[in-house]
Amino acid sequence: MAKRHNYKNLNIWKLGLEIAFEVSDVIKKFPSLERFALSDQMNRCSISIPSNIAEGSAGSQKSFKHFINVSIGSSFELITQLLIAKHRLYLTEKEFQELETKIEHFQRMASAFQNQL
Repeated sequence: MAKRHNYKNLNIWKLGLEIAFEVSDVIKKFPSLERFALSDQMNRCSISIPSNIAEGSAGSQKSFKHFINVSIGSSFELITQLLIAKHRLYLTEKEFQELETKIEHFQRMASAFQNQL
């Protein structure tokens, strides 16, 4: 029988959840005109990161690798959205840098974990 991972014990899931919480806090400051545009997209994207890890942990190793890949893809999408938000002056350079650093750390960790499966 395939080994199942308890996603709540995975550091990549914990970091993904932290990223989702921080993005949620950042988008609260966005103008209301972005409520159903960029901020909604960023919210869904950031939630996708830990959610795909949790969902994938219930399946086979091959399936889990796929879900981690989707999670990593969402993290790259999120950096793009953060760049757009920074360009629109919805977040500061410091806020952007802190989130980008955390997301890039997640990407390295998730890739290493995926390679170990």
